[in-house]
Amino acid sequence: MKNKLIMFWMVMLIAIISIVLICTKPTKLGLDLVGGSRLVLEAQTTDTISKITPDMMSSLQFAIENRVNKLGVSETVVQRAGERRLVVEIPDVSDLNQAKAYLGETAELDFRKPVNQNGMETWSTTGLTGKDLTSANLSTNSQNGQWVVDLEFNAEGTKKFADLTRNMVGQQMAIFFNGELQSAPVIREAITGGRAQISGGDSGFAYEEAKKMVDLLNAGALPVPAKIIEENTVGPTLGADSIEKSKVAGAIGLGVVMLFMALYYRAPGLIADVALVIYGLMLFALFKTIPVTLTLAGIAGFILSIGMAVDANILIFERTKEELKAGRTLFTAINSGFDRAFTSIFDSNMTTIITCIILYCCGTSIVKGFALTLAIGVVVSMFSAITITKNFMHLAFGTENLKNPALFGLRPEEIGGGYSVMETQREKAKFGILD
Repeated sequence: MKNKLIMFWMVMLIAIISIVLICTKPTKLGLDLVGGSRLVLEAQTTDTISKITPDMMSSLQFAIENRVNKLGVSETVVQRAGERRLVVEIPDVSDLNQAKAYLGETAELDFRKPVNQNGMETWSTTGLTGKDLTSANLSTNSQNGQWVVDLEFNAEGTKKFADLTRNMVGQQMAIFFNGELQSAPVIREAITGGRAQISGGDSGFAYEEAKKMVDLLNAGALPVPAKIIEENTVGPTLGADSIEKSKVAGAIGLGVVMLFMALYYRAPGLIADVALVIYGLMLFALFKTIPVTLTLAGIAGFILSIGMAVDANILIFERTKEELKAGRTLFTAINSGFDRAFTSIFDSNMTTIITCIILYCCGTSIVKGFALTLAIGVVVSMFSAITITKNFMHLAFGTENLKNPALFGLRPEEIGGGYSVMETQREKAKFGILD
């Protein structure tokens, strides 16, 4: 019983933390609920790119999606429109000019070496570029505290960088970003660790400048130049009215379900209702913490997961009632009900999770939001049904026989004879319960 009490207070602590998170963290809403920005990009030909191919457009779409994600915006829609255009819909963007500049900007990193041409010092390419990077990170210089950009090369880039620095000891190696010289440190010795640093010269980088460079490098260079040919602000297609209707519908649905559970399953139903409220708090707090951007489809996934949590409790309670009718003690019936219903609950939830994975991998942005909220809800519902409800029932009913069958919606004549005293003691010992 001591373990049950510990679990009870842990659940109460989780519920309190969930309430705090819900009250303090903002809710991220999708384009259909809060509106946003709509940009149309068109791929451009150059001297070296005479024709835009479908593969180039696929690569451009992937790069744009990465860049939007680096902006901290989720639930974006990036889709093809014709042979050379992409439509980008970004929810709840406050600075459209920043998004425009970010989406269209290149991320060309180039390492160069000094050469003498006609008596003039200039820089020549070395073949080491941003394509050889694994990652870029923001940090500060240990000597003067200025912002710097740390670079990490892949295997091929590490070899290139080691060979270059080995052959350029005593010389400067210039680092250019988007055609502008960032720094030109003198190579003192061969660098074989596959790491480099951009310091921004004597004046160093401002934080915003260094952060932008890191984001662009991690997002990758655009495979082809893209020009923004259309821009406009999109109002919410559903908006506040739909949010309020969803709240009302969710509250009515949840209220009816909780009323049914209380009337039909009596005391266990009331316990399930309490567990369901805690489940809802935990799930919504988790959505805010991750954070998950809620579209109307995502809200539907949230509500559907609540229904699946109720379904798990129904399976458990029906199985528990069957065990009581078969003559089990209350303690044994509760454990058997949960244990024997677990397989059905697990199988049904796993098929739902597999479906969610397929939808997330193959679906569009809005479908991904639905799949994500439903999958998270299903996982949390298993914890709620198996752990919270079970522990609450043991705390409420203890380990004695069922003295009032009406608490489970049963008539006295429906209750069987029960286990023998020896069998009951053996069953309690199995679960570590001492009289």
